[in-house]
Order: sequence, then C-alpha cells, then structure tokens
Amino acid sequence: MSATVACVECAAEIELTEDIEVGEIIVCPDCGVDLEVTGLEPAAVELAPMEQEDWGE
Repeated sequence: MSATVACVECAAEIELTEDIEVGEIIVCPDCGVDLEVTGLEPAAVELAPMEQEDWGE
C-alpha cells in the first residue's frame, strides 16, 4: 500500500512508502516541515508536535 498525502504547510504531494507506520515523523521534501503520520486508511498527516526543551529540569 502506497499512498499520497498533501503537506499541511505547503500542499506539496508526498508519497508514503509501504512500510510507513502511524506515529512516524516524515519531512516534507518541499518546505522541510516535520509531519506526523496520523492515519493510513485513509492516509493522513499533521504537523508534528514540537519538542519542548527541559533545560536540565
């Protein structure tokens, strides 16, 4: 199963490979934004959550 999704930031078409899993982070080849795969049937992505710095706490 290979699917195509649109980047939520720049609308570029991104092809998901057959071995992709929900929760994986991919990078848009056009704008470079990190996207999280949120569904496979139908294929869906959303902006990946930003990691918070803990500053040694």
